Amino acid sequence: MSLEEYKGVFIFAQQVDNELSSIALELLGKAKNLAEDLDEKKVTAVLLGSGVKGLSDKLAEYGADRVIVVDDPALKDYRTEPYTHALASVINEFKPEILLVGATAIGRDLGPRVSSRVHTGLTADCTSLDIGDFPLNPTPGQEQKHKQLLMTRPAFGGNTIATIACPDFRPQMATVRPGVMQKIDPIKGAKAEIVEFNPGFEENNCYTEILKIVKEASSVADIQGAKILVSGGRGVGSAENFKLLDELAEVLGGTVSCSRAVVDSGWKPKDLQVGQTGKTVRPSLYFAIGISGAIQHVAGMEESDIIIAINKDENAPIFDVADYGVVGDLNKIVPALTKKIKEEMANKK
Repeated sequence: MSLEEYKGVFIFAQQVDNELSSIALELLGKAKNLAEDLDEKKVTAVLLGSGVKGLSDKLAEYGADRVIVVDDPALKDYRTEPYTHALASVINEFKPEILLVGATAIGRDLGPRVSSRVHTGLTADCTSLDIGDFPLNPTPGQEQKHKQLLMTRPAFGGNTIATIACPDFRPQMATVRPGVMQKIDPIKGAKAEIVEFNPGFEENNCYTEILKIVKEASSVADIQGAKILVSGGRGVGSAENFKLLDELAEVLGGTVSCSRAVVDSGWKPKDLQVGQTGKTVRPSLYFAIGISGAIQHVAGMEESDIIIAINKDENAPIFDVADYGVVGDLNKIVPALTKKIKEEMANKK
């Protein structure tokens, strides 16, 4: 493999039902930063589907300089084999130096298969991406390579953070957790170079047949899109006691979320879980109520603009990441806070 042949930062622009997933736009924002560090001029989005060319303008508005469109009826709905064939063919033809994929249900299925198909490595569930030297520190007898993609992710159950590189193979591939990277402000009217590419599709015994698609509307709030989150942990005490958090969230116009301990106890559904094994969130305001602040939870919310912690243990690790902390009984503090906010809102009317 000649590494010099591989140039540019590419992202897989996931779409479902001809609607771009938010992670595609988040990846474009990070790809722009990486491209600048590599002195690359273009960021490329790879768009797979059927009748999806019209999505190119939105990708351009969020940072794509070029969109490679693979449009074929075989790609109408996500199936592992045709999507793997399409993305691997794009890699073999256009030779990206870096390829980013969202760590969604689709991305977690697609990314590893594509990396295996093109004989490169993949770092899963990344929470940070940078360009730098690898090894991080010079090591006698080992060449330190420059301008490598440094992929950071939680390891060993979230008890440590690992930085991983792929210095000897290309592309350097990573799946990135939704909600971790930030979108750029859209550039209205921006246009991208459109490249249409089709490697051809022949069904084989790895193709699956979709017999029926059943869609069910979720009754659970989308915590990743919330601007205000009121999150509770084991310290809340019971499922019934979450009504205190519900009331606070209501007066704030926010959404209730929770820690893994709450989900494990059966108090709240997993869709509301924040953390390494839950969802990564970045609200403007995050209340951590009765949450100790284990690294697994902090990994999912530490990028919140303002973090307010309420905990009876003054030594709880959550206070290390909080902007404001209140030590005391949440059963007294939360109702008092809710009442005060209601009064202030009533006075403003």
